[in-house]
Amino acid sequence: MKRLKKIIGYSLLLILVYVGYVMVSTGYFRAIENTFDGEVIKEIPVEGAEDIIVIPEWGYALVSASPRKKDLEVQQKTGGLYLVDLNSKEYKLKMLTTDLNTPFAPHGISIYKTDSTYKVMTINHTLEGHSFEVFKLRDSVLTFERTITNPALVSPNDVVMLDENRFYFTNDHKYEDGVGMLLEDYGGLGLSNVMYFDGETYTEVAKGIGYANGINYDAKRKLLFVAEPRNFKVKVYATNEDGSLNFIEDIDCGTGVDNIEFDSYGNLWIGAHPNLLAFSSYAGGGNEIAPSEIIKIAYRGKGDYTIEMVYLNDGTEMSASTVAAPYKDIILTGNVMDDHFLILKPNE
Repeated sequence: MKRLKKIIGYSLLLILVYVGYVMVSTGYFRAIENTFDGEVIKEIPVEGAEDIIVIPEWGYALVSASPRKKDLEVQQKTGGLYLVDLNSKEYKLKMLTTDLNTPFAPHGISIYKTDSTYKVMTINHTLEGHSFEVFKLRDSVLTFERTITNPALVSPNDVVMLDENRFYFTNDHKYEDGVGMLLEDYGGLGLSNVMYFDGETYTEVAKGIGYANGINYDAKRKLLFVAEPRNFKVKVYATNEDGSLNFIEDIDCGTGVDNIEFDSYGNLWIGAHPNLLAFSSYAGGGNEIAPSEIIKIAYRGKGDYTIEMVYLNDGTEMSASTVAAPYKDIILTGNVMDDHFLILKPNE
């Protein structure tokens, strides 16, 4: 009897320790005080504007949006890529994929400039599976080119193009359901990875990551940055000619980092989730709102960086921020599944 009581006692203690670990490691106890030295200058109505990329020389922004509050069947019928004209203070939104004759629920996006056009690649999640969709953007006209599929697309989240043929992408899970997915999400089990495609072959170049999410490449410094939101880190890698990576360091960000964008100075701008449990409840239909955060990282080299919190909100302005794309004196910030995204203007 005493032995049974000890077993029960130790089991309860382990459960309490585990629950405490999950709550602490996901930001549950973090106080969210609305903070932003600036103003919201525009709310743009579109559901689930998860990723945004600015084309500064054209004064355009590309938005990947899908109504994630609805099931995948609806998403793949109504998701799309949009263009925002940043030259007009009205910030008009134009859907670019109205004539796309394929199921389309876009996620992470990337662009690559080729002469007078851009190649656009987006991750697509449909009932048939995962794929990359490739387009050509000329002025404000988007033309579909091809679909890429491969078993390496286990649970693709974000992608970054190096040129017309080569790219890196993240798989945010090894398991898409069941106990494995539960352990990845709440146990902090790092099983996700980064994949590299050289034009012919897919190669795993980084693994052991807790929910590999946003990814971006600094071509000038040949550095790859990968968001690891489950552990509140941005991972920094040096890239090699063959696409392999050398790990440099983790940047501890104190928030659930998501998509990564750069400004003209090479600073990283990241939409983030300061409370992952609140986000999980919101995404599952529990909480009505979830907090949003934007951070900026000035990365100068190994161990030499500064992190600035630019925006923090409890979710009343916009829930579950995923991306912060700077352009001149404004910031476009998107989200997982709100019915609008924001354009912010910081005070000078």
